[in-house]
Amino acid sequence: MDGPTDGPTRPRVGHIQFLNCVPIYWGLARTGSLLDLDLTKDTPERLSDALVAGDLDISPITCVEYLRNADQLVVLPDIAVGSDGPVLSCVIVSQVPLSELDGRRVALGSTSRTSVRLAQLLLAEQYGVRPDYYSCPPDLAAMMQEADAAVLIGDAALRATMHDGPRLGLDVHDLGAMWKEWTGLPFVFAVWAARRDYLAREPESVREVHRSFLESRDLSMQEVDKVAEQTARWEVFDQELLRRYYAEALDFSFGDRQLDGMREFARRIGASTDHVVVLDS
Repeated sequence: MDGPTDGPTRPRVGHIQFLNCVPIYWGLARTGSLLDLDLTKDTPERLSDALVAGDLDISPITCVEYLRNADQLVVLPDIAVGSDGPVLSCVIVSQVPLSELDGRRVALGSTSRTSVRLAQLLLAEQYGVRPDYYSCPPDLAAMMQEADAAVLIGDAALRATMHDGPRLGLDVHDLGAMWKEWTGLPFVFAVWAARRDYLAREPESVREVHRSFLESRDLSMQEVDKVAEQTARWEVFDQELLRRYYAEALDFSFGDRQLDGMREFARRIGASTDHVVVLDS
């Protein structure tokens, strides 16, 4: 008697494990879509590498890594992690004015190559400084013992913005606000993308995952008070801060203005946009 044949496989989908992506995924369990995904939680950098390597089919990917690998990927429309002004969770924390950082040590505690590249771009072009950069774990107090400034993203940056920076008497500079003041455009930190080879094999699966993301995101934003309340139970941040973070600071859309912001960032860092493709809605 023949054994069982292999059944269909779930799409391998990445999920950023930071607080900023809770609204993208909170609704998946509510809608039942969570059971349809083989979900991998990790940092933006590791998810980006996994998508490029073919270990994931669909995933958020940092803007810099998408631009480097756009020939292998297709952007999913209408969904991203970005800001149109202050973002609260991508920051430079400094003990001295930014204009005094030339040649001085700046710690990179970020796991996102995009935020690091944005910070370096802003310091070079806006302030004319070339610091001595080095990487280290995102522990602000420890960083400030070794460096004059630090770049932080995600939960560590949110803590620095709301708690640690003011407590330690440090200046906190919001990268989203700095970019908006410089260019007038939104900034896109990460897009959702599918591998082109997976899209060719499983076009309906890609569209179904995309629909699930949008449905989850929209449900989360409709019930943002509940999302913030449930998230705050397990975090150092209170409900009102998280509600403001999700409803006012973060921008989870990806339309023409966000695409313009991404293209402007690419131009300023010398990256090509020749292979940028957004999936038809």
